[in-house]
Amino acid sequence: MALKHSQQLKLSQKLLPQQILLMKLLQLPTVALEERIKEELEANPALEEDSEKTEEEELYEDEDIEIKEDELDDNGDIKEDENKNDNDVVMEDYMDAEELDSYKYEVVNKGKDDESREFVVVEGPGFRELLEQQLGLRNLNEEEFTIGIYLIGCIDEDGYIRRELELIVDDLAFNYNLTVKLGDIEKILKILQEFDPPGVCARSLQECLLIQLNRKPEKTREVVLAVEVVKDHMEEFSRKHYDKILKRLGIDNEDLKEIIDVIKHLNPRPGSADNRDTNVSEVIPDFVISVNDGKPELSLNSRNMPDLKISKDYIEMLKEYSKNKNKPGQEATGFIKNKIENAEWFIEALQQRYTTLLLSMQCILEYQEEYFITGDESKLRPMILKDIANRVGLDLSTISRVANSKYVQTPYGTFLLKTFFSESMGTESGEEVSSREVKQILKDVIEAEDKQKPLTDDELCTKLTEKGYTIARRTVAKYREQLDIPVGRLRKEV
Repeated sequence: MALKHSQQLKLSQKLLPQQILLMKLLQLPTVALEERIKEELEANPALEEDSEKTEEEELYEDEDIEIKEDELDDNGDIKEDENKNDNDVVMEDYMDAEELDSYKYEVVNKGKDDESREFVVVEGPGFRELLEQQLGLRNLNEEEFTIGIYLIGCIDEDGYIRRELELIVDDLAFNYNLTVKLGDIEKILKILQEFDPPGVCARSLQECLLIQLNRKPEKTREVVLAVEVVKDHMEEFSRKHYDKILKRLGIDNEDLKEIIDVIKHLNPRPGSADNRDTNVSEVIPDFVISVNDGKPELSLNSRNMPDLKISKDYIEMLKEYSKNKNKPGQEATGFIKNKIENAEWFIEALQQRYTTLLLSMQCILEYQEEYFITGDESKLRPMILKDIANRVGLDLSTISRVANSKYVQTPYGTFLLKTFFSESMGTESGEEVSSREVKQILKDVIEAEDKQKPLTDDELCTKLTEKGYTIARRTVAKYREQLDIPVGRLRKEV
């Protein structure tokens, strides 16, 4: 095959590092952004927090900026150094006059009236540590204690041990060179199942409920019957086939109600009740909307966000090292220049994030103004990402990043921003309504139904049609699942 040259015209798009940084910052919520800023401050010494200056410091800085008369030319401009080497690198070499403006390399995240909050976090023993403390109170030999510690490590976030015991035997042999039998594992497991909270270390929901029922101090008739139901009729109970349970146990509806009440008061997830290993944090809104004199007002939550600037020490270092023409001086100059550029990009990205968030949320506020004034969900207009993107002149992906994982605090509660985006649906009168409004109507219909004869999806579809909402059965099923509402059979009550 002969080699030959050819020309090809190709059009491609490439994202600049600054654009990639902006997209990453844009999708971060407030709490994650705080952590990201801390990481950047630690990683880049050219970036620092901008503390408030005293009047004396500002006066001192003003006195430092003086230009001698012999440094000016006939037109009053600063003379250029004729001996300057073309290879010397100073600030002006890569930051022009426009970039040297303070707003380019300093970011102020807070206004005068913004308050700063400090959150005190008190750390106590974790969920597994509490179990290990209880294990330490038992009279066990070294081998049994090792098995217990390993089993505690196998507990998932719900408090269950779902790993097969036969595999745990292999794990102990491989990891600890400990040869044990299945009976040894089961013996220690029974001990762990006596620990608090009740139901911990169960291998299934059925076993978890049985452990809790067997630990009840009073063995009343209801408790005894509940044990029988969970032990022998768990499948029928979970599927709410109550007729089969009534027939098999020979009990009436009142007895069944008492049994259900006993089981309902058990904890199906003992690990989540006091599991301090799970990171649970307060939802901090990214936007705050308040209503004053019937008019909604928007602000961006920037609490605990430090004001950033480029380190003056690094700027001075760059000026000093740029005077050195040797190789170490050039390497130091390149390093410092890179750090300053990264700091500048980060500050600019934060400023663009602030502007983009505020612009997008202001557009959403105007689009849904009637809802934010009244709090009436029926006033929500159908709104998709494209509606906002077209209004603000931004890409769909940008609006998606703004809406994703961001919260807005309103007088009616704090909501995930993306919940305000919904598809439109037509009514019999030809009016376009939000799917969120339809979901609320669906929820109201289900709450008002006869719980002994809950409505099927077909019947729900008929009810909504009677109210003027044209909707298909499969759409009803989809909305019901999104509302986390089970099918009619599982909503049945005795």
